[in-house]
Amino acid sequence: MSRKGLWRILAVLALAMLVLAGCDSSKILPSDALNVLDPKGTAGEKSLDLIYFSIAIMLVVFAIVMAIFIYVLVKFRKREGVTLDRSKYKDHNTVLEIIWTVLPIAALVALAIPTVKYTFDLAEVPKGDDVLVVEVVGHQYWWEFKYPKQGFKTAQELHIPVGKKVHFKITGTDVLHAFWVPALGGKMDVIPGRVNELTLDAKKAGLYHGKCAELCGASHALMDFKVVAEEQADFDKWLAKMSAPPAPVVTAKEKQGEEIFNSSCIKCHAGMDPKRQGPDLTKFGNRQSIAGVLKYDEKNLKAWLKDPKSIKPGTKMEKFDFLNDQELDALTQYLMNRK
Repeated sequence: MSRKGLWRILAVLALAMLVLAGCDSSKILPSDALNVLDPKGTAGEKSLDLIYFSIAIMLVVFAIVMAIFIYVLVKFRKREGVTLDRSKYKDHNTVLEIIWTVLPIAALVALAIPTVKYTFDLAEVPKGDDVLVVEVVGHQYWWEFKYPKQGFKTAQELHIPVGKKVHFKITGTDVLHAFWVPALGGKMDVIPGRVNELTLDAKKAGLYHGKCAELCGASHALMDFKVVAEEQADFDKWLAKMSAPPAPVVTAKEKQGEEIFNSSCIKCHAGMDPKRQGPDLTKFGNRQSIAGVLKYDEKNLKAWLKDPKSIKPGTKMEKFDFLNDQELDALTQYLMNRK
């Protein structure tokens, strides 16, 4: 292959990487759910303000540099019949050297002032009875959300009220993760053995996409979660639903599914096995997604139970290929009716 052909292939690959870098593989959320340039929360708005401000500073610096460059290029260009007398020009200019040293420092200071201010503003712990506290725990490869004041926990789906501060206490159990909701702002490291704190809010009701922003293993790209921002009345209904006792098991098929669950699933999903700790499935029937990446329906749940590693490589959940079709149906019905 010629050198020209190799460069063409590299150019096509580089262009493909640039295009694919903006793709979102989510199957359960709208395509704009990861847009940091359309923030729906205070932290996101302040971050966007800093982005615009830094771009403005860079454009001013770029314009000045290009103006000087064009001036020098035109004034001192080589012209036929004209010989440049270098003796008339100094090899340095103290005033100019001071100017182009002071101006970048001034630009950095101008950017640092709002950055430091916003950092302290967003790090302030909110006070008041209307502040919602949520404890976040990162696992490979799923998210656990605890509501300590309300007395329950869930996984993969975070519900918050619109217009109120939500204070997160974030930690991990295994490796490093990073908690990030692009549309709401903020990105916080998830470190085992340490509790980091973050405050966010949502100014508009809707679904927002949460991501792990720290490479954590084979399914890092699939360690997603959903943020459901609701009006206060809808949020209160969800709290009541999550706080109520689970629906009783009624049908014979559900009872069979309960027996399978108690014999095969409860050890991991009740927290009795620290090496294979799974999410609490008490109210699994109230969720809108499966494993954070699949739409909630019977077909996807069966696919997940049969071979979870084919959907999330490296997950600690084992496949349930030892169940026959009738047993798989029973377990699926039992889980989907856990409301």
